Order: sequence, then structure tokens, then C-alpha cells
Amino acid sequence: MCKETDLTYQALKFYCNEGLIPDVKRDKNNRRIFDEYNVRWIKDLVCLKKCGMSIQEMKEYLDLCLQGEQTIPQRKEMLTKKQESLRQNIKELKESIDYIDWKQSFYNEVLSGERPYVSNLIRKENAENRQTK
Repeated sequence: MCKETDLTYQALKFYCNEGLIPDVKRDKNNRRIFDEYNVRWIKDLVCLKKCGMSIQEMKEYLDLCLQGEQTIPQRKEMLTKKQESLRQNIKELKESIDYIDWKQSFYNEVLSGERPYVSNLIRKENAENRQTK
């Protein structure tokens, strides 16, 4: 089950103990038996976790799911908020990557002699004083 759901044993046990996987059956040795519904839901939980949902948010989402179709608008709203947060994270990551790309190009130009080195930390007069010492 752990391989199929990409969870560690401890994580799977934690989700079960937190009540995030409803209706898990047990065999005669008290081991959990997961059916196809459990497996699909566990995969959903893994995705929700990757989306940044907290355990509490996953519990709220589960509660809404268990209430049935009438809670779809609330579930959509929860997912929309997570989606907006993820899009903001992507935007910030893209800006960070763009900065690193720019900085790498700057360093390449300095190292190749195409551009003089200018620092935002070292003032030109301080750099000249250091070179003459």
C-alpha cells in the first residue's frame, strides 16, 4: 500500500490514526485492509498535502466530502484558495529563477571581460582604496 500511494508506513498510519481515511477495514490479525476507494482517497490526500493543505484543512475537506454533493461549492472554494496560493508561489519562484538567470549572465559577462564588475555592496571608492593597499 505504501508503494502504491507513495507514503511511508508512518505517514499512512498517521493519516489513519488522524481519521483522514474513513472506513478502513481490519483483518483477523487487526491489520488494515485498504479497498480501491481507500486507495483513491489516499492518493487524493497525498495530492492535497502536496498542494499545501494542513492536516486540519484536509480534515475539513474530508468532512465536507462525507456530507455529500451539497458541499461541492465549499470544497471548490477551498481548492480555489489553494490554487491561488500555489499560483502565487509559482510566480515568486519564477521571479527567483529569473533573478538567478540574470545574475549568472552578469557573472559570465564579468568573467569574460564583456562588462566591468559593479557591486551593490562595495562602493567604487572603497574598492579602489582596497586595491591600492
